[in-house]
Amino acid sequence: MSDLKEQLRTDLTTAMKARDELRTATLRMVLAAVSAEEVSGKESRELSDDEVQAVVRREAKKRREAAEAFGSAGRAEQAAREQAEGEVLAGYLPAQLDDADLTAIVADAITRTGASGMKDMGKVMGAANGVVAGRAEGARVAAEVRRQLG
Repeated sequence: MSDLKEQLRTDLTTAMKARDELRTATLRMVLAAVSAEEVSGKESRELSDDEVQAVVRREAKKRREAAEAFGSAGRAEQAAREQAEGEVLAGYLPAQLDDADLTAIVADAITRTGASGMKDMGKVMGAANGVVAGRAEGARVAAEVRRQLG
């Protein structure tokens, strides 16, 4: 079993004993998503730490998007719940890159690929995403690439 999955299970047990309803529900949800991912496809398999982290990242993104949707619909209570769940999940993800680091990574990717304009955005995105490796959302990376190429 991957270390991250084991950590999620251990934290779930701790949250249940502490009667922390938010944390318990959030960890159950992410573990269910991990289990679903393990049995998807033709045969079941054990996920690696990177694959479990990708599932946690995907679930955290869903929470952010749901919080935005609830917030714009005037449903503040549901938005706050989704945001709190996202914060629980963020604790299991690597720290996000700040703007200065992201700018430097994209500038380096542009230099390495020899990009000269927007037509080279795909090459730059590929190179930058390899270095970023889940420490920044794709939309943030794309916006920075557009800014520097445009």
